[in-house]
Amino acid sequence: QVQLVESGGGLVHPGGSLRLSCAVFGLTLDYYAIGWFRQAPGKEREGVACMRSDDVITHYADSVKGRFTISRDNAKNTVYLQMNSLKPEDTAVYYCAADSSGWGLADERWYDYWGQGTQVTVSS
Repeated sequence: QVQLVESGGGLVHPGGSLRLSCAVFGLTLDYYAIGWFRQAPGKEREGVACMRSDDVITHYADSVKGRFTISRDNAKNTVYLQMNSLKPEDTAVYYCAADSSGWGLADERWYDYWGQGTQVTVSS
């Protein structure tokens, strides 16, 4: 059974940092593209950062470029999202996802497996 388990969310002040982790069970991460998506209240889910199976980063949302970094550790079967200089508009539920095609596109329809999400709240 495939499971993706996110952690690391929480409440942070504007300008602060968080690192989200996504532990993957039941599949070998090496062969999958990975993505981080988020959904804010009243908004559609959007792609934040995506990476191909060969570790090429394919997408950062314009709103996070220069502040967020996606990475993976295949030996640990874990995906990360380092988030710096957080803003209130980054508040959302963040999801990690795995894509068996390996392409890592920002379209969530490509992704086969999803985590349950972790809440990130940026507020003073």
